[in-house]
Amino acid sequence: MNWEKLLCEKRQTRSKYPSKKDLRNEFQKDYHRIICSASFRRLQDKTQVFPLDKSDFVRTRLTHSLEVSSFAKSLGQTSFQYLIDKNIDSELTTEIKDNVCSILECAGLLHDIGNPPFGHFGEDSIRNWFEANLTKIEFDGTTLDRYLDEQMKSDLLRFEGNAQALRLLTKLHYLVDENGMHLTYALLNTLIKYPISSCEIDKHSGNIKTKKMGYYLAEKELFEDITSSTGAAGCRYPLTYLLEAADDIAYLTADIEDAVKKGFLSYDQLLEELRSEKYISKCADEDERKNYTNMIDWLETKYQNAKAKKIANPELNAVQNWVISIQGNLLYCASYGFTRNYRSIMEGTFTKDVLSVSRGNALSKALGGIAYEYVFRSKPILKMEISAGNIINFLLDNFIPAAIHYDTEVKLSPMEDRLMCMISENYRQIYTIYSEGKSDKEKLYLRLLLVTDFVCGMTDSYAKRLYQELSGIE
Repeated sequence: MNWEKLLCEKRQTRSKYPSKKDLRNEFQKDYHRIICSASFRRLQDKTQVFPLDKSDFVRTRLTHSLEVSSFAKSLGQTSFQYLIDKNIDSELTTEIKDNVCSILECAGLLHDIGNPPFGHFGEDSIRNWFEANLTKIEFDGTTLDRYLDEQMKSDLLRFEGNAQALRLLTKLHYLVDENGMHLTYALLNTLIKYPISSCEIDKHSGNIKTKKMGYYLAEKELFEDITSSTGAAGCRYPLTYLLEAADDIAYLTADIEDAVKKGFLSYDQLLEELRSEKYISKCADEDERKNYTNMIDWLETKYQNAKAKKIANPELNAVQNWVISIQGNLLYCASYGFTRNYRSIMEGTFTKDVLSVSRGNALSKALGGIAYEYVFRSKPILKMEISAGNIINFLLDNFIPAAIHYDTEVKLSPMEDRLMCMISENYRQIYTIYSEGKSDKEKLYLRLLLVTDFVCGMTDSYAKRLYQELSGIE
């Protein structure tokens, strides 16, 4: 791969009226389109970890995305300046570095744009619903699991927010036409974290690119056009590694801070867990162990400083200050992992994430493990997830059967007709455009995606309110 091709400015269509007075580069134009979009604004009502939470402290998808955007841009600046200073790649210039930073800044804003309401549990709920119902729902005299092609079924059974993001950005954002936001291919390829179809997923391959899917069958041709245009066909786009690291650092540190703030985790519990051998033993060598123990020392120092200043809540103050410190530490580690493996990344042969090959690996594993034990498996979160699951199930229970015979010769019942009218007119128009000339099987597949498009576009509050209204609670 080379940067002349990787920084592809191609869009699905070009503007008919380009402005000669517009001094922005193509990637800066992407930033403006994102910030001004309704899809981006809706992230303010999609929570990051605590579904249906009323606190104004914890991260929403919007604030998380802003953090990821900042971290990603910082990683681009640090990593590419190092590559330039050390002359590791003679092709690199300051202009390329600036373009890389612009792309990463935009990608951070968009990396969660396709996620449904209620966090990752929303994704699980959609997958679980199709797992339970594809064998029950019939069309044309047979059940959907027999009627649909293998990848069509797999797209539904392995539903993925990353693939939904590509669909949203290139089709569903129907403001000007059916080509979405008209973003550059370089940006879109950065967002395709897993350059494989749902049928190629292999979580045990040892290669991170096969962990999940990156596109639906409905976007296959577009996916192939994007990856071939950037020269990244068959492998991960290089900037994806930095975007992924920024996301990991943001949520790993934020989950700990939010957990302490909300009382799920105390300062003493955090310190005890960090000192546990189950996490220290994950250090691969002396350098990693030294970095890990230094981080523990930092936490204790922050606490002592807060006590000395007679701060009212020294435990929380210590954790919040510590989180800022470890963010800096992990950003350095991620940059090191990227630059050290730059050659294999550019060759498309690197198979891991950049944090895992740095001395920040053990710390990141510890943060993730602690958050899982004290937050994600806590009773309050489990109760809220059950509530969220019930909402998703209710919506799919009602809208999927209504969509089965939509746009067919079969007459919908009055209730089914009303339900289909509830779906965004823009989404229904996109279905009409892209289903034209397709077979009955392809149209059915697109109608099923129409419903998941509708659900994924909902905010937490809207999904909850619609559930209450349609079930007669309000």
